[in-house]
Amino acid sequence: MNDKVALITGGAKGIGRAVALDLAGSGWSVAICYRKSADEGAKIVEAVEKKGSKGMAFQCDVSDAGAAREMVKRIEKEWGRIDALVNCAGPYHRVNLLEESVEGWHSMFDNNLHPLFYLSQAVAPGMIERRWGRIVCFSMANADQLIAQSQLTAHYIAKVGLLVLARSLARVLAPHGITVNAVSPGFIDSGSAPKEELDSMAKKIPAGYVGTLEDAVLVVRFLVSEEARYVNGANIHLSGAWGI
Repeated sequence: MNDKVALITGGAKGIGRAVALDLAGSGWSVAICYRKSADEGAKIVEAVEKKGSKGMAFQCDVSDAGAAREMVKRIEKEWGRIDALVNCAGPYHRVNLLEESVEGWHSMFDNNLHPLFYLSQAVAPGMIERRWGRIVCFSMANADQLIAQSQLTAHYIAKVGLLVLARSLARVLAPHGITVNAVSPGFIDSGSAPKEELDSMAKKIPAGYVGTLEDAVLVVRFLVSEEARYVNGANIHLSGAWGI
């Protein structure tokens, strides 16, 4: 994998950061994008380079189709290729459905669903030319259950849409040696939730504990590997059996 290049959205923190560092440790060149903190971008590039790999960071709003495409062009110009696209960005907010604003509603789709479409279209030509590619997106553990979500409605619908989009992309890209798969986490200790909240949720998880960043990393590591070449259009639950 020493000549492989990965683009990771939301790569400055949480699962995205952990995946970036893991791939860098396996010899991948890693490009990450972030929304707000240039300092976070610089730190992850430094951490990637300490592992002996090449790193670059972009401040990019991937909900903007033009900005997403331009970022892909810059990476391909600099490194010549993108072999794996890992979509980890996925902001959400909790608000009662009847109190949701039009802007808040649109933002959930703009930031969770649309970037996978924009970026997949942008990286696909190069992957098709090389007849090898990996696309991984993150949904949520109960998205395939189509349950009511009165506090997370737009976010939840966007995550359902990701599953449909991933399967559709898998169908059209499979003939070209490209796989597209979804990972659907339940509760993962990514550093964003208070420990007390995670401890309380552990009681509701059949496995009895909250997942770790390493659990997420291991799944992505497999999906972008050659060993996963026949895994395509899958939705992998990463939840300790919660949400199924």
